[in-house]
Amino acid sequence: MYYNNEVISYLQANKILALKLDHALAGVGKAVSNQIETIGAGATRALYYTSCFTDEYQDVCQQQKNEDIRFKNGVIYLLRHGDVAYNMLRLYFEETFRYKTFDQLKLIKQKLMAANIHIAVSSLTNAGFAFATASFVAAGMNLRFELISLAGRRAGGVVAAAGIYGIVQKAAESAHRLHINYPAYYSALYAQELEMMYFLIEPLFERAEAFKAQWGSDSEIADIITRMVR
Repeated sequence: MYYNNEVISYLQANKILALKLDHALAGVGKAVSNQIETIGAGATRALYYTSCFTDEYQDVCQQQKNEDIRFKNGVIYLLRHGDVAYNMLRLYFEETFRYKTFDQLKLIKQKLMAANIHIAVSSLTNAGFAFATASFVAAGMNLRFELISLAGRRAGGVVAAAGIYGIVQKAAESAHRLHINYPAYYSALYAQELEMMYFLIEPLFERAEAFKAQWGSDSEIADIITRMVR
């Protein structure tokens, strides 16, 4: 998908790849479109790293180091496999449909058809329906990557470092929110080293109220998918 290419191009243009992916990438939609806010988050995260110089806060320091490593691994996944948004959506729908019966999946499909959403699936199995639904939602995503260099310019010096690192901080905060709101889905992403990439689709999940799928009825799940598409 084109937004994967946009992210990779940004990484290359700003020499982030040459920095061994220690810092990373771009924003999506409202979650990271405010450059000043992002720079502030980066400065805050850098300030947190001062805890590394004190014995009392070594746990904070270690947590940030782990987040940085897992963010790097998420970017490596993007570069190697692409379609990171689709893969995160697939894991979400696999979790959502995991315990659904054939009749429940059929009902969800019928509800979607009534909303003029036609998801093509060869066999109505849990895995098959998750794959088809993720493909459909990903294909219709209306997310536009707003890179840190909003006007196509490269940020420079300390400002660039703070802005880039601010993305890591925002990704960490996003992953933390996911851990609280939907632990099972967080675990699924964590197992694939993708939880630090969740910030890329968080705006979509918030708009669709996707966390309600944990306890929602079949009709409510169909409504969530409908909101994701529209």
